[in-house]
Amino acid sequence: MSDKFDLCIIGGGPAGFAGAIRALDLGKHVCIVEADEIGGTGVMWGALSSKTMWELAKDYDIAAKVDRGYRSAGLIVDYAAVRNTVIQAVKEKQYQMLSQLETYSPMRWKGPGSITFKRGRGTFLSRECIEVTNEDGRQEEIKADFSLICTGSKPRDFPHVTVDQKRILNSDGILNLKEFPKRLVIIGAGIVGCEYATIFSNFDQTKVFLVDHQERIIPFEDEDVSRFVSTNLKKNNVDIFHSAILRSINTRPDHLEVILDFDDGHSEVVEADAALISIGRTPNLAGLNLDRIGLTTDDIGFLTCDENCLVKDNIYAAGDCTDAYHVVTGEKTWIPLALRANRAGWAVADNICGKDAKLSGVAGTAVFKVFDLEVARTGLAVDEAKKFGFEPVKVTIKTRSRAHAHPGASVIHVQMVGDKKTGRLLGAQMVGKEGVAHRINAVAVALHNQMTVKDYSQTDLAYAPPFGPTWDPTLTAANQLLKKI
Repeated sequence: MSDKFDLCIIGGGPAGFAGAIRALDLGKHVCIVEADEIGGTGVMWGALSSKTMWELAKDYDIAAKVDRGYRSAGLIVDYAAVRNTVIQAVKEKQYQMLSQLETYSPMRWKGPGSITFKRGRGTFLSRECIEVTNEDGRQEEIKADFSLICTGSKPRDFPHVTVDQKRILNSDGILNLKEFPKRLVIIGAGIVGCEYATIFSNFDQTKVFLVDHQERIIPFEDEDVSRFVSTNLKKNNVDIFHSAILRSINTRPDHLEVILDFDDGHSEVVEADAALISIGRTPNLAGLNLDRIGLTTDDIGFLTCDENCLVKDNIYAAGDCTDAYHVVTGEKTWIPLALRANRAGWAVADNICGKDAKLSGVAGTAVFKVFDLEVARTGLAVDEAKKFGFEPVKVTIKTRSRAHAHPGASVIHVQMVGDKKTGRLLGAQMVGKEGVAHRINAVAVALHNQMTVKDYSQTDLAYAPPFGPTWDPTLTAANQLLKKI
């Protein structure tokens, strides 16, 4: 006999959890099916775990400094202890989420609606019927009026490299290490690669090599921003290989041989103790039997949905496994970020209850840290803008994060991009030791509202000496950009 629900959610990450809680608010009976970790990538293998490790590494780096008139004696660090601290943070979040699910389970919750959590792998038998297979192979069927697919994404594989999650790892396996490797090669110089280069270098137990297949790291950023970050990495003893393609990784009993081929024709073999593959992510839709319910993915592998997150008929999708509209270009894009996932899950719950919840799109707003630098972006860089038919112009300004005479002020670089034909604001990127992470949000709001550079230059932004100069750095950039439009 099948259980019957209003909504079946396959995937217990940000989109699935948000969708379940919102549907509960609206009085719906929900079933969440999750095969792996509750909270998804963002909790177990992504933002929460990596940022916890980043904070621990930063604390160690500060304690190990010898240029402050004092030094710590006998300072040691153990990877197993670091790992346990990270896992404890993850478990705290997971048990908070599980406690909510149990509170609203049919056995406990007497109010309208309920949430049933089933641990297992879901696959479609029909558009109204899902088969759940648990860890011991037992199967059960559940029926639902609507289904939400939010199975997230997974690390992209390198075609000819086998990830064993022991010495050759991706971001899902970084906590499998038993000790700090003496030498770590990171393949891929995007956000994940740069963050883990920072983490392992800050612990000062590992020599880090960062391999980039292009001429510059974080290639989605403008070359000026990329150069600032690259300089910062090198200053902190990270060796960077540019224009290098991974040919193979040969495993030896006591080390790895990483063979790199360079654009100029030469090759190089790097000896390492571990290798981290971080070449992006790909939608995770395997095993759902999508063809059985008439669904197909696009060339990249994600599900295409409309502004209501509807894929087809009674099937919705949210999170990293699906696409979104870009607010600047108006075109479909795939930018896997947790805020969009949460918002989309919420919207799906509204839509199955008859509310017309449309999502406006994404601007690709993101921030991360590389050693002591905050790096942020939103919208389009110059090269991206050209691809979409804009006539981009840019300015890069260097100013202070606080009022110039205020103690603690540091340099902040702001690059702003506009369209010469229309005057429209297209994007911004920032780098600095402080004041970057939140300033980028003002530009993101402007992009969502299709503002021109002139419009943005007239916005009323807060200031006070401890927080920023009278002319906010983004306003200074906008005023300079106006001269080119």
